[in-house]
Amino acid sequence: MPCEAQLSSSFYDNTCPKALSTIRTAVRTAVSRERRMAASLIRLHFHDCFVQGCDASILLNDSSSIQSEKNAPNNLNSVRGYDVIDDVKSEVESICPGIVSCADILAVAARDASVAVSGPTWTVNLGRRDSTTSGLSQAATNLPNFSDGLDRLISLFGSKGLSERDMVALSGSHTIGQARCVTFRDRIYDNGTDIDAGFASTRRRRCPATSGDGDDNIAALDLVTPNSFDNNYFKNLIQKKGLLQSDQVLFSGGSTDSIVTGYSKSPSTFSSDFASAMVKMGNIEPLTGSAGEIRKLCSAIN
Repeated sequence: MPCEAQLSSSFYDNTCPKALSTIRTAVRTAVSRERRMAASLIRLHFHDCFVQGCDASILLNDSSSIQSEKNAPNNLNSVRGYDVIDDVKSEVESICPGIVSCADILAVAARDASVAVSGPTWTVNLGRRDSTTSGLSQAATNLPNFSDGLDRLISLFGSKGLSERDMVALSGSHTIGQARCVTFRDRIYDNGTDIDAGFASTRRRRCPATSGDGDDNIAALDLVTPNSFDNNYFKNLIQKKGLLQSDQVLFSGGSTDSIVTGYSKSPSTFSSDFASAMVKMGNIEPLTGSAGEIRKLCSAIN
Protein backbone atom coordinates (compact mmCIF):
# COMPACT_ATOMS: atom_id res chain seq x y z
CA MET A 1 0.00 0.00 0.00
CA PRO A 2 1.40 3.41 -0.96
CA CYS A 3 0.38 4.98 2.40
CA GLU A 4 2.20 2.37 4.44
CA ALA A 5 5.41 4.39 4.78
CA GLN A 6 3.51 7.21 6.48
CA LEU A 7 2.49 5.03 9.42
CA SER A 8 5.04 4.71 12.20
CA SER A 9 5.12 2.93 15.54
CA SER A 10 6.49 6.06 17.19
CA PHE A 11 3.78 8.41 15.83
CA TYR A 12 2.52 9.52 19.29
CA ASP A 13 5.84 9.39 21.15
CA ASN A 14 6.01 13.18 21.46
CA THR A 15 2.37 14.23 21.14
CA CYS A 16 0.81 11.67 23.52
CA PRO A 17 3.47 9.51 25.18
CA LYS A 18 0.99 7.78 27.50
CA ALA A 19 -1.48 6.84 24.74
CA LEU A 20 -0.36 3.23 24.34
CA SER A 21 -0.19 2.43 28.04
CA THR A 22 -3.62 4.01 28.57
CA ILE A 23 -5.15 1.88 25.80
CA ARG A 24 -3.43 -1.25 27.11
CA THR A 25 -4.74 -0.83 30.66
CA ALA A 26 -8.30 -0.18 29.47
CA VAL A 27 -8.29 -3.19 27.14
CA ARG A 28 -6.85 -5.44 29.82
CA THR A 29 -9.62 -4.33 32.19
CA ALA A 30 -12.32 -4.96 29.59
CA VAL A 31 -11.00 -8.45 28.79
CA SER A 32 -10.66 -9.39 32.46
CA ARG A 33 -14.28 -8.34 32.90
CA GLU A 34 -15.39 -10.46 29.92
CA ARG A 35 -12.92 -12.78 28.25
CA ARG A 36 -14.95 -12.94 25.03
CA MET A 37 -14.24 -9.23 24.50
CA ALA A 38 -10.72 -10.09 23.28
CA ALA A 39 -12.17 -11.80 20.21
CA SER A 40 -14.70 -9.00 19.73
CA LEU A 41 -12.01 -6.30 19.66
CA ILE A 42 -9.86 -8.19 17.16
CA ARG A 43 -12.90 -8.66 14.93
CA LEU A 44 -13.89 -5.00 15.23
CA HIS A 45 -10.51 -3.93 13.79
CA PHE A 46 -10.88 -6.53 11.00
CA HIS A 47 -14.40 -5.40 10.06
CA ASP A 48 -13.18 -1.80 10.07
CA CYS A 49 -10.17 -2.44 7.80
CA PHE A 50 -12.10 -4.43 5.19
CA VAL A 51 -14.51 -1.54 4.55
CA GLN A 52 -12.88 1.69 3.26
CA GLY A 53 -9.59 0.70 4.92
CA CYS A 54 -8.61 1.07 8.61
CA ASP A 55 -10.38 4.40 9.16
CA ALA A 56 -12.77 3.74 12.08
CA SER A 57 -15.71 4.10 9.68
CA ILE A 58 -17.38 1.12 11.43
CA LEU A 59 -17.74 3.17 14.63
CA LEU A 60 -19.94 5.92 13.16
CA ASN A 61 -23.58 5.93 14.20
CA ASP A 62 -26.49 6.85 11.94
CA SER A 63 -26.93 10.58 11.44
CA SER A 64 -28.25 12.93 8.76
CA SER A 65 -25.05 12.42 6.76
CA ILE A 66 -24.03 8.89 7.82
CA GLN A 67 -25.58 5.53 7.02
CA SER A 68 -23.95 3.45 9.73
CA GLU A 69 -21.94 0.36 8.84
CA LYS A 70 -23.18 -1.05 12.14
CA ASN A 71 -26.41 -1.93 10.29
CA ALA A 72 -24.70 -4.00 7.57
CA PRO A 73 -25.83 -7.65 7.52
CA ASN A 74 -22.45 -8.95 8.76
CA ASN A 75 -22.26 -6.39 11.58
CA LEU A 76 -25.81 -6.01 12.91
CA ASN A 77 -26.41 -7.89 16.19
CA SER A 78 -23.01 -9.43 15.67
CA VAL A 79 -20.09 -7.03 15.95
CA ARG A 80 -19.55 -5.85 19.52
CA GLY A 81 -17.05 -3.92 21.64
CA TYR A 82 -18.10 -0.44 20.49
CA ASP A 83 -18.61 0.63 24.10
CA VAL A 84 -15.12 -0.51 25.08
CA ILE A 85 -13.61 1.60 22.28
CA ASP A 86 -15.72 4.59 23.36
CA ASP A 87 -14.41 4.21 26.92
CA VAL A 88 -10.80 3.93 25.74
CA LYS A 89 -11.24 6.99 23.53
CA SER A 90 -12.59 9.09 26.41
CA GLU A 91 -9.66 8.06 28.61
CA VAL A 92 -7.18 8.97 25.88
CA GLU A 93 -9.00 12.27 25.19
CA SER A 94 -8.72 13.18 28.86
CA ILE A 95 -4.90 13.05 28.68
CA CYS A 96 -4.34 14.23 25.07
CA PRO A 97 -7.40 15.89 23.55
CA GLY A 98 -7.70 15.72 19.76
CA ILE A 99 -4.49 13.78 19.16
CA VAL A 100 -5.14 10.04 18.94
CA SER A 101 -7.45 8.72 16.21
CA CYS A 102 -10.18 6.15 16.75
CA ALA A 103 -8.67 4.16 13.85
CA ASP A 104 -5.38 3.85 15.73
CA ILE A 105 -7.21 2.95 18.95
CA LEU A 106 -8.90 0.06 17.10
CA ALA A 107 -5.54 -1.17 15.79
CA VAL A 108 -3.83 -0.96 19.19
CA ALA A 109 -6.81 -2.49 21.01
CA ALA A 110 -6.74 -5.52 18.70
CA ARG A 111 -3.08 -6.15 19.54
CA ASP A 112 -3.64 -5.60 23.27
CA ALA A 113 -6.66 -7.93 23.19
CA SER A 114 -4.53 -10.70 21.69
CA VAL A 115 -1.88 -10.21 24.37
CA ALA A 116 -4.54 -10.20 27.12
CA VAL A 117 -5.50 -13.78 26.23
CA SER A 118 -1.87 -14.93 25.85
CA GLY A 119 -1.89 -14.54 22.09
CA PRO A 120 0.85 -13.10 19.86
CA THR A 121 2.05 -9.53 20.09
CA TRP A 122 3.24 -7.24 17.30
CA THR A 123 4.35 -3.66 16.79
CA VAL A 124 1.41 -1.49 15.70
CA ASN A 125 2.12 1.17 13.10
CA LEU A 126 0.31 4.41 13.92
CA GLY A 127 -0.79 7.62 12.25
CA ARG A 128 -4.13 6.56 10.74
CA ARG A 129 -6.80 9.24 10.67
CA ASP A 130 -10.56 8.86 11.03
CA SER A 131 -12.96 8.88 8.11
CA THR A 132 -15.72 11.46 7.70
CA THR A 133 -17.80 8.98 5.70
CA SER A 134 -19.08 5.45 6.18
CA GLY A 135 -19.32 2.56 3.73
CA LEU A 136 -22.58 0.75 4.47
CA SER A 137 -22.99 -0.57 0.91
CA GLN A 138 -19.34 -1.71 0.80
CA ALA A 139 -19.80 -3.52 4.11
CA ALA A 140 -22.38 -5.81 2.51
CA THR A 141 -19.95 -6.91 -0.21
CA ASN A 142 -16.48 -6.57 1.35
CA LEU A 143 -16.89 -8.59 4.54
CA PRO A 144 -16.60 -12.38 4.48
CA ASN A 145 -19.71 -14.39 5.21
CA PHE A 146 -19.97 -17.51 7.39
CA SER A 147 -21.30 -19.44 4.37
CA ASP A 148 -18.54 -18.36 1.94
CA GLY A 149 -16.61 -20.98 -0.02
CA LEU A 150 -12.84 -21.08 -0.32
CA ASP A 151 -12.57 -19.33 -3.69
CA ARG A 152 -14.73 -16.44 -2.53
CA LEU A 153 -12.64 -16.03 0.66
CA ILE A 154 -9.35 -16.15 -1.25
CA SER A 155 -10.49 -13.48 -3.72
CA LEU A 156 -11.94 -11.26 -0.99
CA PHE A 157 -8.74 -11.31 1.07
CA GLY A 158 -6.70 -11.01 -2.11
CA SER A 159 -8.56 -7.83 -3.03
CA LYS A 160 -7.25 -6.34 0.23
CA GLY A 161 -3.67 -7.36 -0.52
CA LEU A 162 -3.73 -10.39 1.79
CA SER A 163 -2.40 -13.79 0.70
CA GLU A 164 -3.97 -17.22 1.27
CA ARG A 165 -1.50 -17.70 4.10
CA ASP A 166 -2.52 -14.37 5.67
CA MET A 167 -6.16 -15.41 5.37
CA VAL A 168 -5.64 -18.78 7.08
CA ALA A 169 -3.55 -17.17 9.83
CA LEU A 170 -6.17 -14.46 10.45
CA SER A 171 -8.94 -17.09 10.51
CA GLY A 172 -6.98 -18.66 13.36
CA SER A 173 -8.27 -15.87 15.59
CA HIS A 174 -11.35 -18.11 15.74
CA THR A 175 -9.36 -19.98 18.39
CA ILE A 176 -11.25 -17.58 20.70
CA GLY A 177 -14.70 -16.04 20.52
CA GLN A 178 -18.25 -17.19 19.99
CA ALA A 179 -20.67 -17.53 17.10
CA ARG A 180 -24.45 -17.31 17.03
CA CYS A 181 -26.57 -20.37 16.22
CA VAL A 182 -27.93 -18.65 13.09
CA THR A 183 -24.40 -18.69 11.62
CA PHE A 184 -23.78 -22.43 12.00
CA ARG A 185 -27.28 -23.98 12.01
CA ASP A 186 -27.16 -25.14 8.37
CA ARG A 187 -23.77 -26.76 8.88
CA ILE A 188 -24.72 -28.80 11.95
CA TYR A 189 -28.01 -30.06 10.45
CA ASP A 190 -26.75 -30.79 6.92
CA ASN A 191 -25.30 -34.22 7.76
CA GLY A 192 -22.47 -33.31 5.41
CA THR A 193 -19.30 -35.36 4.98
CA ASP A 194 -17.24 -32.39 6.17
CA ILE A 195 -18.48 -32.39 9.78
CA ASP A 196 -17.76 -34.78 12.63
CA ALA A 197 -21.07 -36.39 13.66
CA GLY A 198 -20.41 -36.23 17.40
CA PHE A 199 -19.42 -32.58 17.12
CA ALA A 200 -22.61 -31.78 15.16
CA SER A 201 -24.74 -33.50 17.75
CA THR A 202 -23.08 -31.60 20.63
CA ARG A 203 -23.69 -28.30 18.85
CA ARG A 204 -27.36 -29.12 18.12
CA ARG A 205 -28.12 -29.14 21.85
CA ARG A 206 -28.01 -25.36 22.04
CA CYS A 207 -28.99 -24.61 18.46
CA PRO A 208 -32.49 -25.78 17.47
CA ALA A 209 -33.15 -26.69 13.82
CA THR A 210 -36.02 -24.24 13.39
CA SER A 211 -35.08 -20.84 12.05
CA GLY A 212 -36.02 -18.13 14.55
CA ASP A 213 -35.69 -20.51 17.48
CA GLY A 214 -32.52 -19.86 19.52
CA ASP A 215 -30.91 -17.84 16.71
CA ASP A 216 -28.81 -15.86 19.17
CA ASN A 217 -27.65 -18.80 21.31
CA ILE A 218 -23.88 -18.74 21.22
CA ALA A 219 -21.25 -21.45 20.95
CA ALA A 220 -17.46 -21.31 21.16
CA LEU A 221 -15.69 -21.28 17.79
CA ASP A 222 -13.04 -23.53 19.36
CA LEU A 223 -14.70 -26.30 21.34
CA VAL A 224 -11.47 -27.44 23.01
CA THR A 225 -9.84 -24.32 24.50
CA PRO A 226 -12.41 -21.57 23.88
CA ASN A 227 -10.64 -18.93 25.99
CA SER A 228 -7.03 -19.56 25.01
CA PHE A 229 -5.31 -18.11 21.98
CA ASP A 230 -3.60 -21.25 20.66
CA ASN A 231 -3.46 -23.41 17.53
CA ASN A 232 -6.32 -25.74 18.51
CA TYR A 233 -8.55 -24.12 15.88
CA PHE A 234 -6.43 -25.79 13.19
CA LYS A 235 -6.43 -29.17 14.93
CA ASN A 236 -10.23 -28.91 15.07
CA LEU A 237 -10.45 -28.28 11.31
CA ILE A 238 -8.42 -31.44 10.60
CA GLN A 239 -10.94 -33.37 12.74
CA LYS A 240 -13.85 -31.76 10.80
CA LYS A 241 -14.84 -29.76 13.87
CA GLY A 242 -14.84 -26.27 12.40
CA LEU A 243 -17.97 -24.49 13.64
CA LEU A 244 -18.62 -22.23 10.64
CA GLN A 245 -18.69 -23.36 7.03
CA SER A 246 -16.14 -20.61 6.31
CA ASP A 247 -13.83 -22.21 8.90
CA GLN A 248 -14.09 -25.77 7.61
CA VAL A 249 -13.54 -24.81 3.94
CA LEU A 250 -9.95 -23.97 4.91
CA PHE A 251 -9.41 -27.72 5.33
CA SER A 252 -11.58 -29.44 2.76
CA GLY A 253 -9.28 -30.74 0.04
CA GLY A 254 -8.30 -27.32 -1.31
CA SER A 255 -5.21 -25.17 -1.67
CA THR A 256 -5.15 -24.10 2.01
CA ASP A 257 -5.08 -27.62 3.53
CA SER A 258 -1.29 -27.64 3.79
CA ILE A 259 -1.27 -24.27 5.61
CA VAL A 260 -3.80 -25.57 8.16
CA THR A 261 -1.72 -28.73 8.67
CA GLY A 262 1.42 -26.64 9.19
CA TYR A 263 -0.23 -24.43 11.81
CA SER A 264 -1.73 -27.44 13.60
CA LYS A 265 1.80 -28.80 14.07
CA SER A 266 3.60 -25.56 14.87
CA PRO A 267 2.05 -23.05 17.29
CA SER A 268 5.05 -20.76 16.84
CA THR A 269 4.64 -20.57 13.05
CA PHE A 270 0.97 -19.73 13.51
CA SER A 271 1.82 -17.06 16.09
CA SER A 272 4.38 -15.27 13.95
CA ASP A 273 2.25 -15.51 10.79
CA PHE A 274 -0.78 -14.19 12.68
CA ALA A 275 1.24 -11.22 13.94
CA SER A 276 2.54 -10.32 10.49
CA ALA A 277 -0.90 -10.74 8.90
CA MET A 278 -2.38 -8.39 11.51
CA VAL A 279 0.27 -5.78 10.66
CA LYS A 280 -0.54 -6.15 6.94
CA MET A 281 -4.27 -5.88 7.66
CA GLY A 282 -3.70 -2.75 9.74
CA ASN A 283 -2.00 -1.17 6.72
CA ILE A 284 -5.04 -1.43 4.43
CA GLU A 285 -5.73 2.01 2.90
CA PRO A 286 -5.24 4.23 5.94
CA LEU A 287 -6.08 7.93 5.81
CA THR A 288 -2.92 9.88 6.61
CA GLY A 289 -1.52 13.40 6.51
CA SER A 290 -4.39 15.83 6.23
CA ALA A 291 -6.97 13.31 4.95
CA GLY A 292 -9.90 12.60 7.26
CA GLU A 293 -9.89 13.97 10.80
CA ILE A 294 -9.24 13.07 14.44
CA ARG A 295 -12.71 12.49 15.85
CA LYS A 296 -13.57 13.75 19.33
CA LEU A 297 -16.12 10.98 19.76
CA CYS A 298 -15.60 7.74 17.84
CA SER A 299 -19.30 7.41 17.01
CA ALA A 300 -19.71 10.80 15.29
CA ILE A 301 -17.87 13.02 12.84
CA ASN A 302 -16.68 16.33 14.31
